[in-house]
Amino acid sequence: MEGEGAAVWQGAVLGGILFWLVSASYLDVTRKLRSFFQPWVSHHVDTQTPVILKIQSYGFGFLDALFSGLSCVVSVPFYTGFLPLLFWSGHGKLARQMTLLMAFCDYLGNCIKDVVSAPRPASPPVKRITATKDEEENALEYGLPSSHTLNTVCLSGYLLHYVLTHTQIQGAYVTYLGVSLAFMLVLLIGLGRIYLGMHSVVDVLAGLLIGFVVLAFWLTVHEHIDSFVISGQNVTSFWAVLSFLLVFAYPTPELPTPSFEFHTAFNGVALGIVAGVQQTYHQFHHANVPRLFSSELSMPVFAGRMVVGIPTILTVKFCSKAIAKWTIPMVANTLGIPIKSTSYIPTLNGSATVKKTDKLKQGYLQKLLSRHKAFDVDTGIRFLQYAGLAWSVVDLVPSLFSYMSL
Repeated sequence: MEGEGAAVWQGAVLGGILFWLVSASYLDVTRKLRSFFQPWVSHHVDTQTPVILKIQSYGFGFLDALFSGLSCVVSVPFYTGFLPLLFWSGHGKLARQMTLLMAFCDYLGNCIKDVVSAPRPASPPVKRITATKDEEENALEYGLPSSHTLNTVCLSGYLLHYVLTHTQIQGAYVTYLGVSLAFMLVLLIGLGRIYLGMHSVVDVLAGLLIGFVVLAFWLTVHEHIDSFVISGQNVTSFWAVLSFLLVFAYPTPELPTPSFEFHTAFNGVALGIVAGVQQTYHQFHHANVPRLFSSELSMPVFAGRMVVGIPTILTVKFCSKAIAKWTIPMVANTLGIPIKSTSYIPTLNGSATVKKTDKLKQGYLQKLLSRHKAFDVDTGIRFLQYAGLAWSVVDLVPSLFSYMSL
């Protein structure tokens, strides 16, 4: 009976997404929502330019470095590098929950960005400070909401919740200090996005609002999600189909942006983590595994884990990409599916000089069904590349640790 119940709700979830795909395509939901929200948001972005210029007028080198550094610390690449270390430190539940929450935030935030397709503050007159290549790519996305603000609210809020409920650190003073630090971080990130010229006030406020809603929702369902991942029925197959449908459920923006690429990567990460944890939970990720700073997992041993683990996952990422570049075109050609590649396999285009922002974006279901458009295999390659990397974090690398007594 339990297996039948799981099959029912899983079918209902996947059927609901498929129904949304068909109905959203037929009713042209994205265009209608955009025509409603875009003018309002664009107006506020324009009228708030003087506020941004006023904030930037207080700028000097220290603030440039401070806010640029903070933006890097809460960026998607940072979390991508930090979360494997969290897994290997013995905090498996926190790591998998933050990974799935990050994937959810990234997907939802980027969907809203591309539905609304509202501009960032005009530069000039606003000075846009992009100290890293990651920030330069972020600047190519649409503005509302601020993803940095949204992600910081959710992840710092969940981390605080975990510390207060799953550790021995307790007390009113600890709660006050934790809330104060989280509030200060969110405030600095939001102010920093405005100071750097990356967002207007309305973008940051939207990020705050959506972030608090997502955090409240996640704190309601996170235990159910974790229970499903570690001991549910049909976990990997369900998540694989869910990931596939989410790719096509992603809205088509007014103009191409990198947002779809970011979502695809973290969508793959989520699948890899879920598949790996579901298979190896009782070996490497249960509640009684050694944790950092304990007698079983000292700092030198953890350093050894990093020395072994980081090169391994990078190697798997490279190999996953190479295998995907070979298998996806072969399967597509066998099935007679027209394909193209704007980055990874230039020979499919006959040109290697296609701009990154000109990449084909998968939209609603009509993109799947259309026989007159070639599919961009870069989406599948990127997805499998990051799924392989994430799987190695929770399955292959812990197996190496066990073999090497790390």
